[in-house]
Amino acid sequence: MEFELLHALEDSRARAGIITTGHGKIETPIFMPVGTAGSVKGIHTRDIKEDIHAQIILGNTYHLYLRPGTNIIENAGGLHKFNLWDRPILTDSGGYQVFSLGDIRKLSEEGARFQSHIDGSYHMFTPEKVIDIQRSIGADIIMAFDECTPADSDYTYAKKSLELTQRWLNRCFTQFRSTQPRYGYDQALFPVIQGNIFIDLRKNAVNNAKTFDADGYAIGGLSVGEEEKVMYEITEICTADLPCNKPRYLMGVGTPVNILESIDRGIDMFDCTMPARNGRNGMLFTHNGIINIKNKKWENDHSPIDENGTSFVDLYSKAYLRHLIISGEMLGSQIASQHNLAFYLWLVKTAREKIISGEFKSWKNEMVIKLRQRL
Repeated sequence: MEFELLHALEDSRARAGIITTGHGKIETPIFMPVGTAGSVKGIHTRDIKEDIHAQIILGNTYHLYLRPGTNIIENAGGLHKFNLWDRPILTDSGGYQVFSLGDIRKLSEEGARFQSHIDGSYHMFTPEKVIDIQRSIGADIIMAFDECTPADSDYTYAKKSLELTQRWLNRCFTQFRSTQPRYGYDQALFPVIQGNIFIDLRKNAVNNAKTFDADGYAIGGLSVGEEEKVMYEITEICTADLPCNKPRYLMGVGTPVNILESIDRGIDMFDCTMPARNGRNGMLFTHNGIINIKNKKWENDHSPIDENGTSFVDLYSKAYLRHLIISGEMLGSQIASQHNLAFYLWLVKTAREKIISGEFKSWKNEMVIKLRQRL
């Protein structure tokens, strides 16, 4: 994997670059739609490419390991061939499930023992096994195994957790460097920087991660309940010490405002379930602000979903989409998810254009005011 930094601003840490992978180039800043089980829920691959204009999507190691299983993915020739997505893929390691499935997992030095949410069977995820699973899946960019701590963790727990994550990181890179990719193209392994909300732990994590001279670096453990201003502070602290010639990935973030503010602080890559999930529940992110399409005020509003929208689904009226969502029609969830994802991709594309033209800072400041509005 290669990263070329094309533009950097003097009044901001915002950057524009290009990541080159075995499945093509990614123009940064970029948002990556989440395809947990190998698909972006409810959206056809054709529309992800041609309407949403996604350049890279995510898969989830934990979920793909449980179903359909690595044997089936290997027999297909890797996830790219299994789901007919010929552009880059990133997989997370299952580290977030260490956080989100806390009631059905047990941590130890060896790794994390999970109880399957599907059939109750038990599975041991070690750093070595996580690398092997991601080799089988065949993502272009893969993540090291880590523990994501809750936002309310105290310093003692956060420090102990970070030390465990760092020992796991050593094992991840040992396994990665002693194995080969399976499908004829290279894979890149990113360390995940943890440390909760504690500045000294985050700086320690950055310095430790840099010793591996990785192809890129992920910042994890944010947007899990901490205050927004704390998230920005920690992000800024991490990007200040990360290499300028490597991409920075902020995991699981966030709202459109979060994304613009994080780009301003030097982040290149984002993912979040929010646009698709919230869309399915009737929340739309638009150029003028946030719409709850379930509100009665839209019942007889026959104007387009988003007058400035970039997706062909934006031609549907607010009244029609409200009717579909209220009626529980699958098409309503699809339209809303597709609109939101197209909006997110438009947002990062426009941010990139503004970085290149030198107008990012003023444009961002205007946009965050609009994007916070409830319509």
